[in-house]
Amino acid sequence: MPGKYRPESIMNDAPETIQTILRRQSCRYFLSDKLPEEHLKLLLECMRWSPSAGNMQPWRFYVVRDEERKQALVASAYGQRFIADAPVVIVVCAVADESAARYSERGATLYCIQDTAAAVQNLLLAATALGYGTCWIGAFDESAAAEALKLPERERPVAIIFG
Repeated sequence: MPGKYRPESIMNDAPETIQTILRRQSCRYFLSDKLPEEHLKLLLECMRWSPSAGNMQPWRFYVVRDEERKQALVASAYGQRFIADAPVVIVVCAVADESAARYSERGATLYCIQDTAAAVQNLLLAATALGYGTCWIGAFDESAAAEALKLPERERPVAIIFG
């Protein structure tokens, strides 16, 4: 239970991966420092290495840095202003028809969502390992987020991550 049980007594003896999992927490306040390009590339690569059904990788990752698009994402997320404060925002989209090509309806309605969720978790843990705070936003209007990014119709935004 996050926040209730923090096994501090075993943290130092736990493997590094376990320590990273236990350190991860949602953050809504950010430094204005720019995310180094090599760290961004590493985070995106960690997302790409996420498991996916049949290794279909039915996802698209959009990196948003410009203020106009960040403000549009704030509006799509019901005014969650802290999105605009983050130096970088990543929008993760599922591409249902790519999963459906192999797994039919179940791929389109379930697997592509599970796959993108695994990619998001990899991002959150990799960012924590690099010393960055992040937050996974799921409360947003998908149509408004898609419009903000001018997404193709086949791509469904499922998560906004900022940090």
